[in-house]
Amino acid sequence: MAEEENTETIRPEFPTGRVKRIMKLDRDINKVNSEALFLVSCSAELFLRFLAEKSSEVVIQKNRKTVKLEHMRIAVQRHRPTSDFLLDSLPLPSQPSDRPATDHNRSRPVAEKPVPAGTRRIDDFFNKPTDKIPVQIDNDEA
Repeated sequence: MAEEENTETIRPEFPTGRVKRIMKLDRDINKVNSEALFLVSCSAELFLRFLAEKSSEVVIQKNRKTVKLEHMRIAVQRHRPTSDFLLDSLPLPSQPSDRPATDHNRSRPVAEKPVPAGTRRIDDFFNKPTDKIPVQIDNDEA
């Protein structure tokens, strides 16, 4: 009996154009090979699936129904390889739902970790640029 080949094509769930744009945020990357784009898309999908599963396990343990940032932080802290690179990038939760609110936690400003030279934070990609001067239109017809 010969094994049947699985000829089903694998298609990544993420839009390849957006993944390519995010990859090109790195100034060292000029061109993105289609195979590399495919692998990065698939690996990002697998990673997010893993993160969602681990976060849902935390939600079940805490008897909650909604996954929140604090649950994701706990899931990341429990998995050492993920914690090493992702924990610093996750924002601090504003107020955990398990503890009552205190003024001590609110008064502390959150200090952002400085990024290494030549790199940008991924959330900069999704924000509108603030360094551009707005164009003023003069509607006075005199």
